[in-house]
Amino acid sequence: MGVLSSIINGILMGGVYGLLAMGLTLIFGIMKIINFAHGAFLMVAMILSYWLWKIMGLDPYLSIIIIAPLMFLLGYLTQRFTIKPVLDAEKDVREPIGALLLTAGLAVAIENFILMVFGADYLMAKTAYSGASINISSLSISVPRLYAFVTSLVVAFLFYQFLIKTELGRAMRATGQDRGVALLMGINVSKVYSIAFGIGTALAGLAGIVLIPFYYAHPSVGAVFITKAFIIVVLGGLGSVHGALVGGLIIGLIESVAAQYMTATWTAILIYFAFLAFLLLKPSGLFGSRYEW
Repeated sequence: MGVLSSIINGILMGGVYGLLAMGLTLIFGIMKIINFAHGAFLMVAMILSYWLWKIMGLDPYLSIIIIAPLMFLLGYLTQRFTIKPVLDAEKDVREPIGALLLTAGLAVAIENFILMVFGADYLMAKTAYSGASINISSLSISVPRLYAFVTSLVVAFLFYQFLIKTELGRAMRATGQDRGVALLMGINVSKVYSIAFGIGTALAGLAGIVLIPFYYAHPSVGAVFITKAFIIVVLGGLGSVHGALVGGLIIGLIESVAAQYMTATWTAILIYFAFLAFLLLKPSGLFGSRYEW
């Protein structure tokens, strides 16, 4: 694979990273909690999409109409019945960490539940386009990554329009900026939290669905992506939706190009060092500001 092919495929993969990070940064931007279970939710969507393909022959992209609502419901109920009671109990605590620990515990519980039910096998939906590529002279573009990138861009555009132009989107942004003022303006903050967590989980699910045609799913696959998602969120600016997408493209590009010249271990080290160096120069991230929206 030439350098140009690496650049293109890195950008394509970066779109998926950005989609995953958008859900994570949405939850942080509105609720101000770090969701360590985000990667586990991605894994659940990958497993569900695989089995729908395996049992029913349903293409992963068609499974979006089933899995995306299910993931939203899972996120909504998770926030409503597990995270909300912890947040309510710690509303007067100066430095609450209960919700953070809870999401970490949820990640472990989900991973072990999937391991118990489905085993540790590596699963991938081998569709007709899974191994396909577009070859132009010496340039090779992965078809499933191209589909995933286009889907990620479309979802990102629609999601941003939702935040900017809808009443619910404005209520979510207002809650993220100042919860107290949002309450005074009549916004049901508790409901907004649940919806935001549901949407963030659905975005993680969408990222998992577009990954399954070319990436193996297993109980701990979420851990592979959650670390990158955290880096992307901080790189793009905490709470910045467009920053998450740009950060994802940057990480995907660095990862793909560096892999042509060094081992996977050194590639990961390079990403971490580049991340730390960037934070020294711009701690707020690419699009960090006083307000997240």
